[in-house]
Amino acid sequence: MAAISLRKANTRLPPEVNRVLYVRNLPFNITSEEMYDIFGKYGAIRQIRIGTNKDTRGTAFVVYEDIYDAKTAVDHLSGFNVANRYLIVLYYQQAKMSKKFDQKKKEDEIQKLQEKYGIGTPAASKDK
Repeated sequence: MAAISLRKANTRLPPEVNRVLYVRNLPFNITSEEMYDIFGKYGAIRQIRIGTNKDTRGTAFVVYEDIYDAKTAVDHLSGFNVANRYLIVLYYQQAKMSKKFDQKKKEDEIQKLQEKYGIGTPAASKDK
């Protein structure tokens, strides 16, 4: 109902609002069906991707058909308690995610070069 009133008022949404949500602090054993039950209450869902790797467990991406449904879900589900864990629901921001990935990639590259040329980390060189 709230989404309908937003559309009728023709409100302008902030630039970070989009249809893709990034969900953190999920229980590791949550199923896709449970995710659809929780997030489906706020609108039609196009896709849910739950992290399964060691690095991505406890996270998921939820893609809504409509941007107003995504906004309603963020407003209602941020801080929602699922299996004694409080969900963190954010709008997915490509620039921030890729920046974190690029930083990790650069750190790995530096580490490989240090190993290749026998250069230790700054903390290790102080110990000598």
